Amino acid sequence: MTTANRRAFLGALGAASLGGDAAAQVAPEAALLERLAIPSGKQQVVIDTDAYNEIDDQYAILYGLLSPQAMEVEAVYAAPFLNSRSKSAGDGMEQSYQEILRLLEMIKRDAGGFAFRGSDRFMGARPVDSAAARDLIAKALKPRQRPLYVLTIGAPTNVSSAILMEPRIKDKIVVVWLGGTPHDWPSAREFNLQQDIQSSQTLFDSGVALVQIPTKNVSEHLRTTVPELERHLKGRSRLCDYLFAQFVDYRKKHAGGRPESYPWSKVIWDISTVAWLIEPKWEPSKIVPSPILKDDFTWAQKPGRHPVRVVTDVRRDDVFFDLFEKLVRA
Repeated sequence: MTTANRRAFLGALGAASLGGDAAAQVAPEAALLERLAIPSGKQQVVIDTDAYNEIDDQYAILYGLLSPQAMEVEAVYAAPFLNSRSKSAGDGMEQSYQEILRLLEMIKRDAGGFAFRGSDRFMGARPVDSAAARDLIAKALKPRQRPLYVLTIGAPTNVSSAILMEPRIKDKIVVVWLGGTPHDWPSAREFNLQQDIQSSQTLFDSGVALVQIPTKNVSEHLRTTVPELERHLKGRSRLCDYLFAQFVDYRKKHAGGRPESYPWSKVIWDISTVAWLIEPKWEPSKIVPSPILKDDFTWAQKPGRHPVRVVTDVRRDDVFFDLFEKLVRA
């Protein structure tokens, strides 16, 4: 399936779900807007994560698992990635899977039937079959009173593959994706988006209920420092010490040789997806027409596109207070 054919397929899929004319679109678009409504109460969730990519996914996974009042996490999926910490996209997925297992062991959570390997390569123009994609399809198609929230904190290869493998799930899930930039930004380039542009395009083209949390000027507010983590996490538990040690090691490798007294902070991007579901007031958002993600990594607008929700800001202190409180009690 070429990129053009995939877009044609998704266009037909969207037209079929939204109806052929303006009158026919009213009810299906209302259903989409209902799925995009601000959530309240306890939700059912899966987490799709490139957990070994850097050091922020770990916080997001644990934040979700340690928030049972707000969500029931039904599964964690390992997503592919490719950077200096992996030899290939498939190696990145496998290392992410192993990192997920380490985190689950620390909180004494059984990984059997809960943690799943995902795509061993990026989607490109074709979906990638994987245990994660198949589990997502099975869970999405289960009878539910509410949609299944898919917290997606890496390249959306697993999620978009599942949508293309079984298009019915797009009407049964809400994808909360940390990725991309604001739609008026000159470039859409961002790590999660550009790793697999075809799967990113699928999120915007398929008509799935999408909550996008951009990185630039939004989730990048979620910065913390060595002194802050030393104050709140160090010495509190084996789990907290693991996270603190990762953070200190990351600083040594990425601070550019600057002395320890030099101001330095790290964004914990991925906790934004969990925090939006816990308390949407911490992350204001708005409904907008879905943009077109072009092959040259720029945004375009077209009248009549289906709605998506986009987060516009983050109340950083509220999010970190809640996260630290839960980590130290784990």
